[in-house]
Amino acid sequence: MNRKPTLQLYYRRFFFLRSEMDRLLTLSILFSCMLTVARIIYTGRLTFVFLVWNLFLAYVPYFITQQLNRKPRLVQKKLWFGFLFLLWLLCIPNSFYIITDLFHLGDHWNDYLAPQWYDLALILSFVWNGLLLGILSVRQMEKITEKFYPGRRELFFLYPVMWLNALGVYVGRYLRFNSWDIITNPFQLFRDIAGIMLHPIDYRYAWGMIFCFSILMTLMYLTIKKISKSIH
Repeated sequence: MNRKPTLQLYYRRFFFLRSEMDRLLTLSILFSCMLTVARIIYTGRLTFVFLVWNLFLAYVPYFITQQLNRKPRLVQKKLWFGFLFLLWLLCIPNSFYIITDLFHLGDHWNDYLAPQWYDLALILSFVWNGLLLGILSVRQMEKITEKFYPGRRELFFLYPVMWLNALGVYVGRYLRFNSWDIITNPFQLFRDIAGIMLHPIDYRYAWGMIFCFSILMTLMYLTIKKISKSIH
């Protein structure tokens, strides 16, 4: 009895291995986690374990768009799609927020517990995976919603999303809010964001970061998008 087709069907049903991209992402994410585990064993400290949680949060919006792609009926149901789109919009900044984990690059180099090159590879691997998940998720949502604004995707979708991403990165890194604070602490969250909006001079540092990161993320997204088209 040939069990090979049965095994192939089993693996295809498993979410993480359904496509070549899923398999590569899974391998890359496992590599990052293995680096973290190896560092914990070598140093005896949980120094960068928070990166695993950050990467999980970066995966959530990718999971949402994957489900929308594989279950078109969710897109056809306006209420369901509206809810999932808003949820995705709240979660997608987590994928790009991981860029700021590069701030931790030199935090523990003076303890000499792990080689500098190792910490560099570890943090960069998490940043790379987070960015891949974010860019792929934005691309998937762009394709899902393109029927709503044919021919003007950058103007009505990409630029606003990347601006909101940059705002989310600032709010998460410097105001220390999380995505779930929209439910657990909404008044303080809206109050702080309103302060940024209403007093741009006082928050010129914040606006500088938001403006810079929105351009950076837009350029990264468009570059990878063009590269993927050019090699077909």
